[in-house]
Parts: sequence; structure tokens; C-alpha cells
Amino acid sequence: MKRRALRALTAVLAAVGSILMMSVVAGPARADVQICEKYGATTIAGGKYVVINNNWGDDTQQCINVTSSGFAVTQGNHNKPQNGAPGSYPAVYAGCHYANCSTGSSLPMRVTDSRFAGIQTSVSMTYPSNGSVYDAAYDVWFDPTARTDGQNTGAELMVWLNHTGSVQPVGSRVATVNLAGGTWDVWYGNSGWNVISYVRTSPTSSISFNISTFYNDMLSRGYVQNSWYMTSVQAGFEPWVGGTGLAVNNFSYTVGGGNNGGDTQAPSAPSNLRASNVTSSGVSLAWNGSSDNVGVTGYDVYRGSTLVGTTSGTSYNVSGLSASTAYSFSVRARDAAGNTSQASNTVSVTTTSGGGNPGGSCRVTYTKSEWAGGFTANITVGSASAVNGWTLAFTFPGDQRVTNAWNATVSQSGSSVTARNVDHNGSIPANGTASFGFQGTWSSSDASPTSFTLNGTACTTG
Repeated sequence: MKRRALRALTAVLAAVGSILMMSVVAGPARADVQICEKYGATTIAGGKYVVINNNWGDDTQQCINVTSSGFAVTQGNHNKPQNGAPGSYPAVYAGCHYANCSTGSSLPMRVTDSRFAGIQTSVSMTYPSNGSVYDAAYDVWFDPTARTDGQNTGAELMVWLNHTGSVQPVGSRVATVNLAGGTWDVWYGNSGWNVISYVRTSPTSSISFNISTFYNDMLSRGYVQNSWYMTSVQAGFEPWVGGTGLAVNNFSYTVGGGNNGGDTQAPSAPSNLRASNVTSSGVSLAWNGSSDNVGVTGYDVYRGSTLVGTTSGTSYNVSGLSASTAYSFSVRARDAAGNTSQASNTVSVTTTSGGGNPGGSCRVTYTKSEWAGGFTANITVGSASAVNGWTLAFTFPGDQRVTNAWNATVSQSGSSVTARNVDHNGSIPANGTASFGFQGTWSSSDASPTSFTLNGTACTTG
């Protein structure tokens, strides 16, 4: 369930909240069960789904009416500032969160599990026209472990179907993509875990999609890892003002593509995969599109057996490669039911020795401004040779956590941090520099990192 309060509350309060939530969990739901308890919860569909009131961010009373297929907010008097956290996240979910698990979800599930590609979900919602300010969103959680209780620490995927007022996701907008039948603005931030939000540019009240569609896009951006587990799939609302009338009419979650009419036919394999513009750090790939009885929704690009990206088109630019190194690539097509094609032909390339490779001649300057519990850092990356697309990696020696960044897309897993260029600073000319910065928190140590790699090559510091 949504726990944005963890950005503002202490761990002790979060733990108390989870205990309160568990203490009011009811038995199997009847239709039209009223819940007004702050962390009240019940089950529907024979325990397949859990419905939660989850009024975590506000002390005003919120009530929901639970039906056999969803819920409606019958009382919501929130009045939170629209530039801060919302008041609550009433939702219905499959999976586990804070030790409250639904039945039959097969969650937690490692994303490399063969069933993951076929996990589908759908929702239909009702939005009031009473001046409420809210977002209507999925909230899907990932953790480095098969967690069934406590706070997930890997990544939080939000899929915003609609929003009103001036509210916006955590972090900043980093891209716009076409996925799952719509166009989405991609936002990235960090709240002690990566928060990736897909905000639909044209609102909708219903959607059906494969979780892997969004996961693969996050993976291609370096925000998640294939060793992680999905722990829950939730759909609901974050109200800032009001909230009465918001409703989930129907919610479904299936493993195996059960929402696409039993479609089991895979797309044809992509053909004529070819490479061009080979540099010391990247290559451009293109291929002929696949066909499908229902429709191709995207393509997965592999370097050997490793998924390196996903796209809805028939071309992809691979970056972050090492100089003078041989690589092989292939592509598979996906449809809306999660069926995956056979691999395309394999194309092999060897990167050049010059160009984007820092060649050991890179230098990183790390400067920070520190206060009790917080800091900002500015990093300047210099290279003796030209770089086209860069990734800077380093490890915090202390317990720092990045909360937001500028002029780079920054992700963190444990103490390891990865920063990738954004559109306007992807090229570093020979003997030139690129700069970015971030803000973070710390508890016991804010010691500066002492080693950095640029596109896999060690840099000097200072």
C-alpha cells in the first residue's frame, strides 16, 4: 500500500502505522463493507484482493465503501498543500505489503520468473466533479528480497491514469514514451528507494496492461534490477483535497495473461537486425518489425542474454559499451498478452578504440555542502577524449541516500550510485566537462566517495 509518509515520518511512526493497520484487518469481505478506521483493511473476491483505507497522511476522517469488486470513497475531507505529500492512498491490491497478503497472487515473484512477463492487471475508475484534487494511480512495489513485510527498498512504479490540480510525482520529468496504448511522461525521483512515475498525457478512467511493459522501460533506464522481486500490485487514489466520490469499480490481477481472451500466439520474430554508427561506447540497431494476431506492443533488446532496453519502435541506440570489445545483439517482440517471439538474427559488432572511451583520461570533482542530516553535492566529469553518452558510477562510503537530482538521471541501490546523462549533456567534447548535482540525506556519515568510473573506466579525482 502507499506509504509516502515514510518521506516525512520517522521509522518508529511507520512501524506503529503498520501495526495499527494489521490490527484492524477484517475477515473475508461481504459486499458493501464500510471502513473508516485509519488503517482499516478487508478482503474481497475470496481473499484474492485486499482493500485498504490507508489514511496515512492526514488526521481527517476518511471512509470507504467496499464492494465485491472494488471500493468508493464515501467521506474524504483532505486539505493538504498540493506541493507536498497527499493525505492517503485508499487502494485495492494483490500481493503482500506490511505483512498483509492476499491469496493466490504468486507474489513476491522474482522478475526473472518465466511467469512475470504474463502478469496482467486492469482497473476501471470513477472520478468525481466536486473539486477534489487527486491522482488516480497504480502503485507497484519491487524489493531486492522476497519481502512480505516492512518497507520495500528497491523501486516504486506509479502509473498515473489521471490527476487534477497542480500535483505532480516525486522527482522530475526525464522522458516521454508510448506504452500500453498511451503516451506517458516519465518522472524519476528517490525517496530512499527509486520512484518511477508514468503520467498519462491524456487522462483515462480504465486501463489493462502487462506489468512487464512498464518494468522493461524502467530496466532500460537503469532504475530497477533483474535480481529484484515484485511484491504487490495496487490501484487507488492519492487525494490532496476532498476525495469523496473517487471509486475503483473493478480491479483484476492475473498471472498468465488471462485478461486478453486467452491469447497464446506469440508474435513473429523480428528480422534483418542490423548495426550502424559503431563507436567506442555505443551502437545503433535497427530491424524489420514483427506481426501478431492481436498486435505487437514492444521490442526487447538483448546484449547476449542480458536485456539492455525496450522500445515500441524498430530501432534502438545502445550506449555504455567498452572500447575495443566484441558484443552480440538480438531482439524479441512482445504482444499485449505477454507472449514473446523467438529471437531475431544475431548481429555482432566490435567497438572502436577511440571516440567515446575515456581511455583512462577522465577526472571527477566532487564538492558538497553539508548540514545535519542533509547535503547537496555537485559533480564535474571531465574527459580527455570525446564521449557520446556517459554513465558515472560510484559508491558512498557513508549512509547517504539521494533524494533528488538535476542535470542527470541518478539511481541508487544500497550504497552504489549510478548517474546517467540527460538529453542536453550527453556529449562531452575532448578535454571538455559535464556537470550535475543532487541532494541527499545522511545519519552517521557523509564521507565523500573516493573512486568513480566513467562508462566503466576508472577516473582520477580532484
